[in-house]
Order: sequence, then C-alpha cells, then structure tokens
Amino acid sequence: MEYRKDITDFCISEETVISLGKFDGIHRGHERLMEYLAKEKKKGLKAVIFTFDIPPKKKVKQQEIEKVLTTNEEKMHLFEQHGIDYLIECPFTEEIMHMEPEDFVDWIVKKLHVKSLVVGTDFHFGYQRRGDHKLLQKLALSYGYQVEVVEKVQEDGCDISSTRIRDTITKGQIRKANSLLGYHYFVQGIVVHGNEIGRTLNAPTANLLPPAEKILPPFGVYLTRTIIDGRTYGGITNVGCKPTISGENPIGIETNLFDFDEQIYGKEIKVEFLAPVRPEMKFSSLEELKERMQADIAYGKQVYVKTYKSL
Repeated sequence: MEYRKDITDFCISEETVISLGKFDGIHRGHERLMEYLAKEKKKGLKAVIFTFDIPPKKKVKQQEIEKVLTTNEEKMHLFEQHGIDYLIECPFTEEIMHMEPEDFVDWIVKKLHVKSLVVGTDFHFGYQRRGDHKLLQKLALSYGYQVEVVEKVQEDGCDISSTRIRDTITKGQIRKANSLLGYHYFVQGIVVHGNEIGRTLNAPTANLLPPAEKILPPFGVYLTRTIIDGRTYGGITNVGCKPTISGENPIGIETNLFDFDEQIYGKEIKVEFLAPVRPEMKFSSLEELKERMQADIAYGKQVYVKTYKSL
C-alpha cells in the first residue's frame, strides 16, 4: 500500500474507486465500504482511502486533543490488511476547510482519476459540511463516476459508530467495544525501556507509551493478547500510572506475557484487549503489589487458556 500524507498536491494516474471519511477505528460499519472497494478492485480499479489528518480540529483550532480509536500508524496497518492500494491523508488546511462542496468534488475526481465512489449515508464534505451523498449522486453523470451509498450497520437497535465505540472504551466495556469493532481493540507501538520494577517483582513487562490522542480504557488491569513477529501470546496488561511506584510515572501500557522471557526492546508489538480484570489500585508496599500481580497472572492464564487461546 502506498501511503501519502502531509501533501495537497497529490495525483493518481490509474482509474480508482475511492471512499472518503474519518475511518476512526475501521469498525463493522466500515466493513461494508471495504467490501465495495474490494468488489470494484476486481474490475481493475485501484482502491483509495481519502481521509484528513486526524483529528482536523487539532490542526485548525486551539482545542484539546480529540481522542481517537486508531492512530494514523495503526490505521495504516488496518487498511493494508483490507487490500487498500493508496491511503491519502490530506492536511486539513484553511483552503480546504473553506472549499465549496462542488469544488471539492472537482478537485478530488480529477486528482485521483475517480471512476467509483462509496460513502456512508452520514458523509458530509466541503465548506460548513454542505456536501453530502446526494450532491455526489447529482454530479456523477457530469464527471463520469458512479456512487454507492452504504446504510448504517446496527447492533442492539443502535447505529455502530466511532463515537459509540469510543464511549464504550472509556467506560471500560471492552467486550462490547470488540463486538462493535468486529475485532479486538488494540494498542500498537514500539517496546520501550521502563523502570524494570516488574522484573524485580518476578513479573517483567513489555512497555508501550501510547500517543496523547490514543483513547484508552479506564486505568486498570486487562486480559490481553499480544502479537510479536507474527506470534501470539496471552498476557495481563496494566493501563495507568503505577500509583504504588513513587515519582512521576507517565500513562503507559505494561504487559506481562505468559511464559515469555525474550528481549523485545525496540520491537513493534500489538496488544489486543480481551476483557477487564480489575481497576488500578495503590498498594501499601511493593510486596503487596507483587502478591496481587502474581494472582492476576494466575487468573489471567486460566481464563486465557480456557476462553481465548484457540481464537
């Protein structure tokens, strides 16, 4: 997959099928868009995802960073798995923000050689979000492309959306979030050196420092599955700031991998969240923390082998 970012002067000479949107999380609702892209690819078109740098608010307004389900890097890996040929992440500049919807269509269709478009019913674009799927259909004949409009997917009588999934994760409803996503919510990153307290407690951990925009579940301990070099390991993961350990501790993802004793500093790993175990707690001593960690590991192993290892 070719990944183009931080440029507005992009061009694809091949004929394309394109889907536009935020694509935060790439959940089950997005799967229908992916299916249409795959179908059009079989006709010889190149599959393109066009999205703006996440989140647009961060680039054009002085606001608190908007939390996202997937970072740009995580999103890139997910799109690769779906067979996307081009991922274009366009800067949300002042010029683009004020572009009229008709001008936006003209710009995109000509730059990307668009022959087919697929969008959701709630897709809006252009200045003040005045453009929608109806406008795309109105302009289709003039520009020589076809439009597919995909209805919302529902679960429990409610639309599946990135907003709904973000809400379930912040509430710690990991199983529900995984159901809505269609895969396990995950954090992906490079293993960094920690303070090695876990090793002294006979529970070494692989440590990740997630970026500020990555949405995380409530601080606590979770049953997880970690992928390293294509191999899968069960584990227990702590999300939080280690309140028992003195000093300033950044928000981190610390994973104890079951029956694993290899050096993986500097390696990229993917930690998938399966189920909550307990909230983060402050213990009166390191010895008390050690006892609880060993109990968490024993419990986690039992549940993982019984419920998740064969998945």
